[in-house]
Amino acid sequence: MRTRSRLMRTRAVIGVATANVLLASCAGAGSLATGGDTINVLMVNNPQMVELQKLTAKHFTKKTGIKVQFTTLPENDVRDKIGQDFANQAGQYDVATISNYEAPIYAKNEWLKPLDGYLKKDKDFDQKDILPPIRESLKGEDGKTYAEPFYGESSFLMYRKDVFKKKGLKMPAKPTWPQVAKLAAEADGAQKGMSGICLRGLPGWGELIAPLTTVVNTHGGTWFDENYKAKLTDPGFAKATKFYIDLVRKHGESGATQSGFAECLNNMTQGKSAMWYDATSGAGSLEAAKSPVKGKIGYAPAPTVKTKSSGWLYSWAWGLQKSSRNQDKAWKFIKWASSKEYERLVGKEFGWANVPAGKRASTYEIPEYRKTAGAFGETTRKAITEADPRNPGVQRRPTIGIQFVDIPEFSDLGTKVSQELSAAIAGRQSVDAALKKSQQLAEEISEEYEGRGR
Repeated sequence: MRTRSRLMRTRAVIGVATANVLLASCAGAGSLATGGDTINVLMVNNPQMVELQKLTAKHFTKKTGIKVQFTTLPENDVRDKIGQDFANQAGQYDVATISNYEAPIYAKNEWLKPLDGYLKKDKDFDQKDILPPIRESLKGEDGKTYAEPFYGESSFLMYRKDVFKKKGLKMPAKPTWPQVAKLAAEADGAQKGMSGICLRGLPGWGELIAPLTTVVNTHGGTWFDENYKAKLTDPGFAKATKFYIDLVRKHGESGATQSGFAECLNNMTQGKSAMWYDATSGAGSLEAAKSPVKGKIGYAPAPTVKTKSSGWLYSWAWGLQKSSRNQDKAWKFIKWASSKEYERLVGKEFGWANVPAGKRASTYEIPEYRKTAGAFGETTRKAITEADPRNPGVQRRPTIGIQFVDIPEFSDLGTKVSQELSAAIAGRQSVDAALKKSQQLAEEISEEYEGRGR
């Protein structure tokens, strides 16, 4: 069996591609300060992080005396920069935003400092309040905690209640994928230009592959078995993939191969889709004050077939670089940015719809948040708490992860497979041909990892 060098693993991590979240497109970065009372934080430039920047000096720095120098970049760029800095253990950045995809990989490569010592001392942080699946997904193979969440999400089914009522349709409390396919057929064309459902067809391991893999899981398929044997042409994977592609081709949105999270969100907001299966984070935009569909959307659990639940699990979290020379100060920032106190601060300053939720059980007990997120908050919480990143399907897996396989090579593999499947959606090749090519790609990884499952 061949083994890979640390250099190759580092390059694989550096090459991690886009995940299933919608981010802003602009970036800001300043020169790094080196003072003893300053820490450097490298983070993705999404709206929640922009709000964090606005609150830091007035609240965190004023309270602790610790200044924070932020560098913000778009997702692809920030992943590359974090990978480079952490892999080299340069210590240029003390803290960086990583996801539950990177956390176990970085931990295994010894790029992160375990946070258990700080958690033991800082009881008021209340680690037990972190939703169990999120908490579990940010641990390493050694069981230690290597990152703390800023926010979390799962996936669920969104649908137009008014359209369903008009058509005499009823959404089951716990829908199955066959039921969803039937509803999509009946809702297709309910209004002029309205498709029955919107499903991602845009290539990318964080685009098409994210929702598709949850469908694969619940149909009984898997990318790899527990010994890393590739399974992309096995019945479970093949059946799920054909189902997904058939559904999006028959009753999905037009231009599906160019449709990712952003495009489906726009379709749902503009009344071009009757249903949408995607990230729970989309609900906030659908229920925004100026949204044309505010109050018209219903929310149901991620559809299943053979599993009890099938929603994915994702989190942007704070990782502390092992070589940081300001570890104690960095922890104080992480503690504050992931705290109950910070959530209440956001609610007060920017509104409760802006709270970086999906990580703490206590968030869903705040009256103001419950009122604002009444339509989707509880369904989101339940989707996250029911997610099982260690056992998302019907068989054992070699790694932790629901909508991804937690190895460095998956970002490249997932993206290449998504390109083949997107071509099948476009009708440029058959699903069988796409899966055959994809299986060959996966088998290359099987050769590297065979026998090394957890």
